[in-house]
Amino acid sequence: MDTADTTLAGQGAIVTGASSGIGEAIARELAALGAKVLVTARRQERLTALAREVGGYALAADITEPQIPEQLVATACREFGRCDVVVNDAGIIEVGTIEAIDIERVCRMVRINVEAAFRVAYTAVRHFRSQGTGHLVNVSSVMGTKVRPTAGAYSATKYAVEALSEALRMELAKSDVQVTCVEPGLVSTELHRDWPVHPSEGMDIPHPLQPIDVARCVRFALTQPRHVRIPRLMVLPGEHVI
Repeated sequence: MDTADTTLAGQGAIVTGASSGIGEAIARELAALGAKVLVTARRQERLTALAREVGGYALAADITEPQIPEQLVATACREFGRCDVVVNDAGIIEVGTIEAIDIERVCRMVRINVEAAFRVAYTAVRHFRSQGTGHLVNVSSVMGTKVRPTAGAYSATKYAVEALSEALRMELAKSDVQVTCVEPGLVSTELHRDWPVHPSEGMDIPHPLQPIDVARCVRFALTQPRHVRIPRLMVLPGEHVI
């Protein structure tokens, strides 16, 4: 029986949405496991500092640009010699009542959370198939399994990621290419920084998850024996009633 891998030494990894929050924490966790990490997001200064810290490579980019996913894989292969892990983390949130929600901002969210996420996912698994191995991690949300009033559009984007993840997993089931969907509950990140009432107050969750909590879940999925698959992994704060 295969034993668990305790390191990712020699592997190349890509993390999108890595300039803060969950993506930043995942990049650090992968580097701690020995992977060479390409970090990407729009904020060059933050990315450069993170890449310097983890000994990786920074590529500032707008993930909604159609050519970026291919560029990320090509850059990882050039800089690290290979690409074995892709963490699809970039995302934003837009919520609001029927009367108040901004449709243009919702459509921008769809471009990032769905269109760009799909491009990254398909680019990653095509590359993994060509080399015979690899692991795609899609960062979804508990809201990809449930809905609540005012958040239907956001939930829909995460449901889309869940559906794609499961279909890809099934298509790749007989191969050594893996797909994992991580589903966090409320996490303390910059995602809600502009909200008038932070959801930790609005939903009475005084101890939300920290980004490192999600990063450890990603680590768990990536370090299982080769015959083990972790298709979905939900992680919630203890007070999160949903």
